[in-house]
Amino acid sequence: MRGARFPSEHSSFLDRATGRRVHQMTSHPTINHATYFLQSSFTPDGKNLLFVSYRSGVAELYEVEFPDGEIRQLTGGSDGAGDGAIHPFSAAIHPSGQSIFFVRGGTIVELDRKSLCERAVVSWEGAQLGECSLDRQGEWITAAAKSGAQSGLVVGRTDGTDWRFIPFPRTVIHPQFHPLEPEWIEFAGDPAPRMHRVRRDGTGLECLYEHGNDEFVVHETFLGDTGDLVYTVWPKALWRMDWTTRARTIVAEFNAWHITPNRSGTKILCDTNHPDIGIQLVDVATGSRELVCLSEASNGGSQWKTSRYALKEDFELARSEAKTGALSWMEVPTDTVYGPQWTHPHPSFSPDERLVVFASDRSGHPQVYVVEIDNR
Repeated sequence: MRGARFPSEHSSFLDRATGRRVHQMTSHPTINHATYFLQSSFTPDGKNLLFVSYRSGVAELYEVEFPDGEIRQLTGGSDGAGDGAIHPFSAAIHPSGQSIFFVRGGTIVELDRKSLCERAVVSWEGAQLGECSLDRQGEWITAAAKSGAQSGLVVGRTDGTDWRFIPFPRTVIHPQFHPLEPEWIEFAGDPAPRMHRVRRDGTGLECLYEHGNDEFVVHETFLGDTGDLVYTVWPKALWRMDWTTRARTIVAEFNAWHITPNRSGTKILCDTNHPDIGIQLVDVATGSRELVCLSEASNGGSQWKTSRYALKEDFELARSEAKTGALSWMEVPTDTVYGPQWTHPHPSFSPDERLVVFASDRSGHPQVYVVEIDNR
């Protein structure tokens, strides 16, 4: 039930490869995972960790004071469902730390962390919205969207004004504001070509890089305050793209997967897969990298064993097997195509960049972990 409190599930151990302290934050025998790797799971003051758990039967938001505070349920009614399950990878914390934005069906909801009161920011009847992303000031918000057969993204102010639907001919995922020029939104078109941008007023739509399905571009994001983009060409290399000139350079050649840069753009955190060589920290200037810890996650998904995008027939088969109307190919909860997202580590930094949050199902169920970077 919303507002319910539960005892700490905290335990800790030393990573067997690096000796770093790893905190296991959850232990409930169900699906538990942090928010998506494009968003910080920690509140801005670094005191509390936001996570999603299915322990009530559906996806709901919870928070816990790091490292061993009690767990507090943030969403859900007395039956555990409330007004319906949340989108499990949609939550974004406002820069003030006072509220959390997330998706429930076709509605973007603002949750007050203190009172747990909810406010519908905007609703799109008959639509399914995806993950949320806020600009640095917390004034604007965007989310992937699909309404009927029409894909695209929605964007507007967090106060509920100036909302618009920007159509796109293919599935849209991962929309995010440029950190220095928030009038621009970068987003992924799924499948190829992947990287696009559009102004938040719907003008200026363009493809940033033309490529085919045989060049598996994934997980693009902004390189911190540099304003450039970084992305993975799976499973070959980590690349950087100049936002202005579109010039592309290799940062490091290895199987980087989900990537999260630090604020200054000097380091990139990532997980790895096929093979899983652990969570890595990459120096952008030199391409050198350091093992942070082992993930020991199952990293589900048949497509990650290949080096191409899933085609339409791959997705339709997976969606049929899962009996789901998933917005994105990435959200089909089967081990075909891209696999259950909660089996992927999705590492991200704490605000002070001294901690790394990730998920792992090493114990048999996905749990939330935090590793200390500088404790050695």
